[in-house]
Amino acid sequence: MSAITLESLRPCLEGIIPAQLATVSPDGIPNTTYVSQVDYVDTRHVAVSFQFFNKTRENILAHPHAEVVVIHPVTAASYRMRLRYLRTETAGKVFERMKARLAGIASHTGMAGIFVLKGADIYEVEGIERIPGKELPDAPAARSLAPALRAATERIAAAQDLDSLFEATLSALREEFDIAHAMVLMWDAAARKLFTVASHGYPVSGVGSEICLGEGVIGVAAEHLTPIRIPHFTTEFGYGRAIREEALQSALQAQVQQQIPFPGLDKPQCQLAAPITARGRLLGVLYVESPIDSRFNYDHEDILVALALQLGLSMILVEAGGEPEAPVVPVRETAPAGEPITVRHYQADDSIFVGEDYLIKGVAGAILWRLLRVNQRAGRSDFSNRELRLDSSLRLPDIDDNLEARLILLRRRLEERCDWLALEKTGRGRFSMRLGRPVRLVEVGGSEDTDRPG
Repeated sequence: MSAITLESLRPCLEGIIPAQLATVSPDGIPNTTYVSQVDYVDTRHVAVSFQFFNKTRENILAHPHAEVVVIHPVTAASYRMRLRYLRTETAGKVFERMKARLAGIASHTGMAGIFVLKGADIYEVEGIERIPGKELPDAPAARSLAPALRAATERIAAAQDLDSLFEATLSALREEFDIAHAMVLMWDAAARKLFTVASHGYPVSGVGSEICLGEGVIGVAAEHLTPIRIPHFTTEFGYGRAIREEALQSALQAQVQQQIPFPGLDKPQCQLAAPITARGRLLGVLYVESPIDSRFNYDHEDILVALALQLGLSMILVEAGGEPEAPVVPVRETAPAGEPITVRHYQADDSIFVGEDYLIKGVAGAILWRLLRVNQRAGRSDFSNRELRLDSSLRLPDIDDNLEARLILLRRRLEERCDWLALEKTGRGRFSMRLGRPVRLVEVGGSEDTDRPG
């Protein structure tokens, strides 16, 4: 019989069934405890989370040998691994990955600040043996994901702009990997938040919904620049529901503080978030979830990380494509007919309300307000990205302004909420605003409110 490899035991290290770690004191007294994480490092090493100064810690520092029992989540086969303690890492890739996953779990359970990783204890695996016992049949072998990854990367590489790039990514997840619920969130460095720009699989898109850095699986993956996968559900992991409840509660506050509800599942059984990065910069997060327990394994994690990296590099290439230098030629158009609709702009946070309904805020809100004002003053409907970047009143950051992503967000919010107002792309770096109703602009804030009738 061939030797059991650590690689073959990776399903046992998912944390679905807690592992038992046994140590012994110098005077021979054994101690057994459950551990929250036994993490695969490589073919010869594992990492065990060090969170508390306890008897296990005392034993392992005095006598660096231990045994850990892990259980296969499908077959219930048990394995005993003989370990030798090597060192404790408090920085580096392994530590950051374990810290981020623990932080994601803590954020779910409301235990942030309590579930704190002090270090990653690195052990050499000196031997593995199967523990005799009754076992269940294993699940059928999963199909290879390599062909799906190839097809997905080809779709992403063919995208010509940011909008088609997001669509290609989400359609590839749905059609190549059968992932029914996914979203793309972009990083707003100035606000220190992530905002949803594209999603699929939800009753509402949730475009414009925000998540703070360090909040839940998505925010923690962004904060630590590392993927986080929570493969199974417990009753405390009501992340999607908690985010939505918080957003809905905020919506009951003052109008300028309204939020767009996060579109996630009420009770996700499995979650996976991968940071979108390029050249060391955080650009956003690619997030998938499922109502099926253990839907995503470590192969899916590797795949999503690869797609997120390609998405980040493709975003940089799209940005480098450049925009036309020629200014837009002003053309006065005929004003639309009909009963005017009131659009309010709140200077405090650039919130936009159409009638009594909240639409958007922040930079996207400031952009829409500028477009409406220019249209009303000059009768102009054609614009360019370049002129927006040169407008200091929008307060775009000097780098990583995400202007294209903000325009996509604005366009999609208008599609969902305003059938009389639309942004249509007319070329690289150019777009047109189509008005089907006259508007009455009201600016709220400053020394006094200003009414600009249409």
